[in-house]
Amino acid sequence: MTLDEYHRIIEEFDSLIRDTRALMLRFEASGMDESHEAEYLEVHDIYAKAVADQRAYTLSMLDEVA
Repeated sequence: MTLDEYHRIIEEFDSLIRDTRALMLRFEASGMDESHEAEYLEVHDIYAKAVADQRAYTLSMLDEVA
């Protein structure tokens, strides 16, 4: 992959992380994290996977330039 491709993918993950975190905050503010726990946990899983994947791509990119 090129550095530009890495940057683009990392930026996409960043957007997904921001949007997912915002949705989690809306769940929490409305109490839906308790009343719709299964759905909240699904959103949390998406958030956690995006953070992990972004980290993996960042480390791969750093390996490329090292």
